Amino acid sequence: MSSAKPPRRSDPTVSVAQLREVGLFGALSDDFLDFLVKTLTVVTWMPGETIFREGDPAREFFVILDGEIEVLKKSRRGRETRVAILGPSDCLGEMSIIDMQPRSATVRALGPARMLKISTEEMDSLYRHDLKSYTLIVLNIARDLSRRLRVADGLLADFTANVLEEYVVSPKKS
Repeated sequence: MSSAKPPRRSDPTVSVAQLREVGLFGALSDDFLDFLVKTLTVVTWMPGETIFREGDPAREFFVILDGEIEVLKKSRRGRETRVAILGPSDCLGEMSIIDMQPRSATVRALGPARMLKISTEEMDSLYRHDLKSYTLIVLNIARDLSRRLRVADGLLADFTANVLEEYVVSPKKS
C-alpha cells in the first residue's frame, strides 16, 4: 500500500510549445501535440512529497515540466540511496508502461514540481488515436531507457574496476 500523496491538478495546462521541448515528443506533428495538450493531465507536487514508492503498483508515468525530482533505490539491506536527480523534460516511471511491473524505485520532489501524467489508459487512447505517433513515443521511451542503461553499465564497470583494483589486485601494505 502506498503512502504517497495524490498529486494536485494544475492550471494552466501545458502548451504545444512546451511539449515540443520534450524529447519524448520529438518528431510528433503539431496536430498530435495539440491532441496531447487537450487529453493529458498536468499535476503538481510540493517539496518533499513522494510521487511513488518502490514496490507500488504502476499504472502511469510522468514527464517533468518544471522542478527537480530525486530517484531513490533500496539496497538489499534496506538502505535508501539516491541514484538520480531528474529535471525538466525528463521522464520517470516509464518502465511501468513497458514491463507492467511494480515501481522499481521511490521518487520524491526536491522542490515544487509540475508534471504531465500519462496513464496506461491514456497510452491506449494514444494508440487508438494515431498509431504512428504512439509508435514514435514508445520508440523515444526505448531510446531513453537504452541511454540510461548505457550510463548505468558504465558506472557499474567503473565501480567494479575500482573495487577489484583496491581490494583484489593491489596488495595491502602493512
